[in-house]
Amino acid sequence: MNDKIKINLQIADSNYPLTINREEEEMVRKAAKQVNIRLNKYREVYKNLEPEKIIAMVAYQFSLEKLQLLERNDTAPYTEKVKELTELLEDYFKGE
Repeated sequence: MNDKIKINLQIADSNYPLTINREEEEMVRKAAKQVNIRLNKYREVYKNLEPEKIIAMVAYQFSLEKLQLLERNDTAPYTEKVKELTELLEDYFKGE
């Protein structure tokens, strides 16, 4: 069953018609709300800045936050250490 819905999002004084999965609606609307909140904060602080530059600053801020989260959740060093310890244990038990 195709469970798609059409919604309209307003972001930065523009309307964006989207077709999304019904179960994604809440998250999509929250994301748009976060963008608008951040835009409005930047608009208050940087009143004389062009809208394109404010939008670029918002995009940069969200990108930076995402990269910080990805870095924080990087499990590769732990996976390597577990692999190393597993090999040590295997070698030890082979020797007995």
